[in-house]
Amino acid sequence: MATEYGHGYGHRGGSGFDGTGADGRRHRVPAPLRAPFEARTWREFGYVLLGLPLGILMFTFAVTMVSLGVGLLVTFLGVPVLAAALAGCRGLGSLERARARGLLGLEVAEPEPLTVKKHGAMAWMGAVLKSGTSWRHLLYAVIQFPWSVFSFVVALNFWAYGWALLTYPLWFWVFPMYGGQDGLQLYGDGTHSIYLDNPFEITVTALVGLLFTVATPWIVRALTTVDRLMVHGLLGPSRLATRVVELESDRGVVVDTAAADLRRIERDLHDGAQARLVALAMDLGLAKEKLAEDPRAAARMVDEAHGEVKTALQELRDLARGIHPAVLTDRGLDAALSAVASRCTVPVQVDVDLTARPAPAIEGIAYFTVSELLQNISKHSRARRATVDVWRVENRLMIQVGDDGVGGADVTAGSGLAGLAERLDAVDGILVVDSPPAGPTRITAELPWRG
Repeated sequence: MATEYGHGYGHRGGSGFDGTGADGRRHRVPAPLRAPFEARTWREFGYVLLGLPLGILMFTFAVTMVSLGVGLLVTFLGVPVLAAALAGCRGLGSLERARARGLLGLEVAEPEPLTVKKHGAMAWMGAVLKSGTSWRHLLYAVIQFPWSVFSFVVALNFWAYGWALLTYPLWFWVFPMYGGQDGLQLYGDGTHSIYLDNPFEITVTALVGLLFTVATPWIVRALTTVDRLMVHGLLGPSRLATRVVELESDRGVVVDTAAADLRRIERDLHDGAQARLVALAMDLGLAKEKLAEDPRAAARMVDEAHGEVKTALQELRDLARGIHPAVLTDRGLDAALSAVASRCTVPVQVDVDLTARPAPAIEGIAYFTVSELLQNISKHSRARRATVDVWRVENRLMIQVGDDGVGGADVTAGSGLAGLAERLDAVDGILVVDSPPAGPTRITAELPWRG
């Protein structure tokens, strides 16, 4: 259903891309030709080269210590040896995270620390052996070695053959002339020989080398992608621990948001309706005193008090509407958002395409989000028209608010958008702001369908 207030417009499209790079500048050299010379390529290649010696070190340490510990389990010595093996793997995991951070730019959070409930060596060994993080570090030390051998061989061969063949025209003359032939010998059986010696063969060799050289960075990038997955999955915090941290953070945001809402409601009541009611009580008291002496003045004061009552009631209605309006509970987002749009200073077109209603809590957050965004449009955008689109994609509620104003909205500037983003993040929502300095602005909010 689409409802238009004034002359509006509406669509769900985002802004396009102009082909610029991440730094906003156009690259004149195509990416395949830039890749062999980029710093990222050389860092990733260095990561692969370092992976083999470190893989040998980790694999040797892990297999030796675990084998020794398992063999000594018939005695008490096996337990501390296994604990030392797991602790050593955790230390090597810290080294691997640092290497991935420095060469791959991969930021992996520290895994959850050991939980030692009692003091003493036995409690520490028990905590190490019972820690799933320790065993994941051991698994990484074992499987990283064969992978490092494979990636080392593939990357080094592609790199060496690519540059060697590409530069072949510069160094083919170093081969001594033999039997009237000069250049690299590809084949020879005593009766027949093949040399790369004429201009055509040299050119083809260089072209093959160019293909190898251009392809090598992408091959190395694919190899390091596997390394990224292993480091992130085995050396970082577990999914359960990460989720617990996220829930704790979200709980703090929800508590802070609720406290801020309570303070806002208290401030609005104190500065608005409460102040008017106090003044009203004083006016009625004066009118009561003047009732016998000057009935006309008393009637005039009662009439003024009646106007104050109407104003106070309107403020209370506005306050209740800002918390959770009755129309939202009774008729859903379509009617509630249409009512909000009708109060906006900018003509707004509302398009709500929902066949069912989301969870009440999500519905309330969606209403609050649109209200805040339309309020920002009224105050800051200098827009002539705006749109509100609401639809469902699988199990997500999508909201998009756009305007043709001056733009420049930034969620990182500490404005109200930052608080709105935190509120959405507390329920696993996302706020995406697309607002170039010259406009237009398009803000997309994504919420779970069920909270």
